[in-house]
Amino acid sequence: MTEITDVRAWEVLDSRGDPTVRAAVEAGDVTGRFTVPAGASTGRHEAVERRDGGDRYRGLGVRDAVAAVNDDLAPLVTGRDATDQSELDAAMVDHDGTASLERLGANAVLAVSGAVARAASAATDRPLHDHLAATHDTAQSLPLPMVNVISGGLHAEGGIEVQDFLVVPTGAETYGEALEAAWDVRRAVRDGIVADGHRPLVADEGGFAPPLARVRDAFERLVRGIESAGYEPGRDAAIAVDVAASHFYDANAETYEIESEGRTLDRAGMADLVAEWVDAYPVVSVEDPLAEDDWDGWVGLADRLPAGVQLLGDDLLVTNADRLDRAFERGAASAVLVKPNQAGTLTRAVEVVREAERAGLAPVVSARSGETCDATIADLAVGLGAGQIKIGSLARSERLAKYNRLLEIDRERSLPLADPFGE
Repeated sequence: MTEITDVRAWEVLDSRGDPTVRAAVEAGDVTGRFTVPAGASTGRHEAVERRDGGDRYRGLGVRDAVAAVNDDLAPLVTGRDATDQSELDAAMVDHDGTASLERLGANAVLAVSGAVARAASAATDRPLHDHLAATHDTAQSLPLPMVNVISGGLHAEGGIEVQDFLVVPTGAETYGEALEAAWDVRRAVRDGIVADGHRPLVADEGGFAPPLARVRDAFERLVRGIESAGYEPGRDAAIAVDVAASHFYDANAETYEIESEGRTLDRAGMADLVAEWVDAYPVVSVEDPLAEDDWDGWVGLADRLPAGVQLLGDDLLVTNADRLDRAFERGAASAVLVKPNQAGTLTRAVEVVREAERAGLAPVVSARSGETCDATIADLAVGLGAGQIKIGSLARSERLAKYNRLLEIDRERSLPLADPFGE
């Protein structure tokens, strides 16, 4: 039986201790649950989450979003078929009446959307990744992980402006090997931080946040970590960088303010700096190197990057099919970060993955900085054969729940590891 018989939501806390929405959808004798993540580094074109305002939790409470689930969406969804995800999601979007889901709240809508998928998986007695693959007729694979090692920007609240430096185990042949290589590199970087007399403190996504005077210091620490772990930079393990440039962009002056280095750069100067990093270090992926609406800058940088380096849009594309189409038409990006809470429904996120694949762009399924132990995105990446996943570091239970879910799928299914950076 796959008819939805009950829907309810309540307020829980995420990995930063901030409120978020958890929903449960019952279909017959099974229940699907989903908990919505939240980002600190958010693009202004994302679907809009609903917060209460006021004094409670400094305005971050989600009682209104919970009420939107229980009072508005539950009557709409109850009685419908849980296996018809696209119809259910479309009905909720129509009921909200706004493209950004700002009336009911994207966190309210996604809570139900994710719980519906979980309920449908349980009702059909299939793991979620199998349910998604069967629904969307996709070939499954295990995603190559991008593992956060060093953090700055909004994730570390201080230090350098660039947000994350990640290791990509490009030489691994299995998911287990990839995870082990990333662990080796992370531990080597930790050893180096301690040896230099610093405490190995971690940021929102579990990446280390050591004192860094310059952006290049982070690159060099990570390269030393790769070498100390016994790997060859650029062959066995490479680097991905999340610049998150929108957050140090001055829109009035149209400049990028890198205060840690005392530099003010225009669009061309910022592109030059990114190109220097790519030339100097074994970088295979550059995320958000320019501001979220600097389309000309993105196009110009895309023409300059080597063929083997992916230009990854997060704030630029915000898991939005229309912005993805625009990026494809202009040649502004070669990869798209896929975050379900940017889209507001699971169907929208799936559509972006499928559209990216049709356009020849690489989808990268991603967690948020404010996460939970919900591991849905692990199944999403596998079930859709997305090829890459960006969860955070190998620390903190909300991150490890997803890495461990991938280990579980690997043990049960022995699926191939995707090779997005292969020849």
